[in-house]
Order: sequence, then C-alpha cells, then structure tokens
Amino acid sequence: MQTKATTPLSAAAQPQSREAESAEWLLDIGSSVSLDSLPPPETKRWVIRRKAEVVAAVRAGLLSLEEACARYTLSVEEFLSWQRLVDSHGLPGLRVTRLQDYRALDKTGTER
Repeated sequence: MQTKATTPLSAAAQPQSREAESAEWLLDIGSSVSLDSLPPPETKRWVIRRKAEVVAAVRAGLLSLEEACARYTLSVEEFLSWQRLVDSHGLPGLRVTRLQDYRALDKTGTER
C-alpha cells in the first residue's frame, strides 16, 4: 500500500479540513486497492483503516456491496453506516468511540 509523504506546513499556510484529507485518502486507497490488500475475510477487529479500505473497495467497484457484506459477515445497514460516517465526518467518524457523539449530533442538529 502506498503512503503519501507529507511536508510540514508553515503557520501561515491553510491546512485542508479533516474531511477533505479523509476524502483524498479514500480516493488514493480506491485507486490502489486490490483483493490481496483488503483485510482478511475473518477480520473481527474493525479499526478505522480496515473499515475505510472496505468502503474504498466498494466505491472503486472492486467488490459489490453484497460481496463485501458476505465476505466480512456485515449487515447492509452496518456497511452503509460506515459509508455515511465517512461522508459526514471523514475517517474519524469510523472510530467506534465517537459513534455516540455523532448520533447525538445527528438527532439534535447541534453539539451537546
């Protein structure tokens, strides 16, 4: 898997938003993802990167939604929630400990 080299930003530089960085990272994964680079089918511990790789594979057309769900024993709802979280909160949205915060935010429309 390829990684991007990053350069330090000066204080005057405007860094990209987290969501923009996340979207760029997903696009990079999607263009270089292969079945061999995906998490193994028996994966039980779903860290952010593994979830993102599966979302990117489906978006890139490497796997269909049904194939991804069957391969990883996921429900369609669970996979779609990963996609929604990436779209609305970037990669940090895939962190399990943040789900309650995001769900509360979605219900009220404002932060608590």
